[in-house]
Amino acid sequence: MVVRYLSFVLCFAVGLAGSAQAAKLALDDTVTRWPRASTDDKVDFATRMGKAFSSLSPELDMNYFIRCLEETANIGNPGDIKLEQAVKICVSVHQKASE
Repeated sequence: MVVRYLSFVLCFAVGLAGSAQAAKLALDDTVTRWPRASTDDKVDFATRMGKAFSSLSPELDMNYFIRCLEETANIGNPGDIKLEQAVKICVSVHQKASE
């Protein structure tokens, strides 16, 4: 009985962890998911991008990516553009503006 209960709780916890992980924004998500994401997910994603690209420029930080991705998601029709492509565009725009 106790083993069955522990098995149930463990399966439930694994399911929750999996769904929580799936809720995070990932590079292969489309840009259209950005406006529907929670603020915590947006900050988490932008922080990860800022850490990944800060070696190119210290201005490529969390705030820059939040601003750029908000503009990308809310201006025009992003269609099926992936967040990975949007991040590349954001970096490219920053590099051109810095020249």
